[in-house]
Amino acid sequence: MALSRAERCLALLLRLLSRACLALLALLTPPPPRAGPARAVPPPRRALLLLPARRLAQLLRARQVACVEVVEAYVERIKEVNPLINAVVKDRFEEALQEARQVDKLLSEAPADDCLEEKFPLLGVPITVKEAFSLYGMPNTSGLVNRRNVIATSDATVVSRLKQAGAIPLGVTNCSELCMWYESSNKVYGRTNNPYDLQRIVGGSSGGEGSVLAAACSVIGVGSDIGGSIRMPAFFNGVFGHKPTTGVVPNDGQFPNAQGVRTSYLCTGPMCRYAEDLEPVLRVMAGPGVSKLKLNEKVSLEKIKFHCMDHDGGSIFVSPVDKEILQVQKKVVEHLETDLGVRVQHVTIHKMKYSFQIWSAMMSSKDSDGQEAQRFTDLLGDHGKPVWPLWELMKWLVGMSSHTLPAIALGLTEKLVNLNVSGKAKLVSMGKSLQEEMEALLGPDGVLLYPSHPTIAPKHHSPICMPFNFAYTAIFNVLGLPVTQCPLGLGSEGLPLGIQLVAAAYNDHLTLAVARYLEKAFGGWVVPGEV
Repeated sequence: MALSRAERCLALLLRLLSRACLALLALLTPPPPRAGPARAVPPPRRALLLLPARRLAQLLRARQVACVEVVEAYVERIKEVNPLINAVVKDRFEEALQEARQVDKLLSEAPADDCLEEKFPLLGVPITVKEAFSLYGMPNTSGLVNRRNVIATSDATVVSRLKQAGAIPLGVTNCSELCMWYESSNKVYGRTNNPYDLQRIVGGSSGGEGSVLAAACSVIGVGSDIGGSIRMPAFFNGVFGHKPTTGVVPNDGQFPNAQGVRTSYLCTGPMCRYAEDLEPVLRVMAGPGVSKLKLNEKVSLEKIKFHCMDHDGGSIFVSPVDKEILQVQKKVVEHLETDLGVRVQHVTIHKMKYSFQIWSAMMSSKDSDGQEAQRFTDLLGDHGKPVWPLWELMKWLVGMSSHTLPAIALGLTEKLVNLNVSGKAKLVSMGKSLQEEMEALLGPDGVLLYPSHPTIAPKHHSPICMPFNFAYTAIFNVLGLPVTQCPLGLGSEGLPLGIQLVAAAYNDHLTLAVARYLEKAFGGWVVPGEV
């Protein structure tokens, strides 16, 4: 499908506008917090902060460490580095410590043979939650100024399930305005910084979670993903993130929640520092829905059919893939072939070149009942008057808008997408054809290796110059496929590298198994500030 002249002109216009806006942003934005000569946060000093959630839970059940000691270690760590990264936007330290005391009391009174692991698989494990999810007593603004006084009066379904499993929330973390941009910055809480380099972005919209996990301020995070909002922050911050198969984990209790066709694209999922924690957290999050997955099936890595695709084919809307990302993906292929004795098939899927256009068209299409997708400008108004993007842009230029520039820009592009009705219909049809092609390629035992993003973590504000790079993750939302972002060490600038692992629907167990394998081979999460 060739690009129309209008699409080419639009791409050029948007790039020119974004560069002009970047120059303005540089003038209007204050510098990041100073951290002395170092760009990264200091490494954690407490050994407790370096343990996977499963290991922490084992030590707690064995009474080898007190839950209060664990929570105090994490609280101390957050107080140490949060002034630098601005990831935790509201804490509940006093409540967490009280819950830790209750855990210690329960453990002291429970019989030695009590089935605590089955009842409370995450007993005493500290977690953090994306602010877009309801956590009782915590703000629930999603970075929208109109909602700055909204306090959650209940827990989102996944948050409730994690608490019932024994997890202890430490607080809520930052996100982009209305969770629709890949830099976590808003007018309510400000900007979150990357623990490996405070001048770099953390991704979005679950960027606070990515940052807090990488900085060893939490071990498990709750994220959501409609265009890569789990996987991009996981990639930029060098941790693991899993977008489950669509419809398995409930999305209830987050703002904004999906409506219409977007209910098929929004996914809630786990973000973790360690690959071994993804599966147990996914089980808790999914609840009864976990039966749809095959997590109990043993995976033989040697029998997986691996496929590899280096880039999307050269979309004019997206940046070329960085050399270091291509190199580390090549290393993964070589390791799989050498260590497992498999043959990784290199594939070219031509429709992936139109990932951004397909995602945009399908996100704005009607559902099977004919219901229109909710307009972003209506969400910006939050049940009040719809926001007029052009007017907000004029206000922003003079420093009077309560919205971020990316949110305003999204409101503008939303209107443009709906101008070409026939073109949008063709793209939706192409998306459905791509879904069939991908399912046929992957089958019951296939895994695709694909870049998590075309660039390593860019500097703050840079995404406005490359606004559609999220297409590398977004395409898999509209395809409904499970994807795990796996870290692969640090590049030459000390910034995380990674890769997406993609499987056919309901084959989450395959990507999780490969992630565990690659963690052992490439080291997984790297402590920031040690290099």
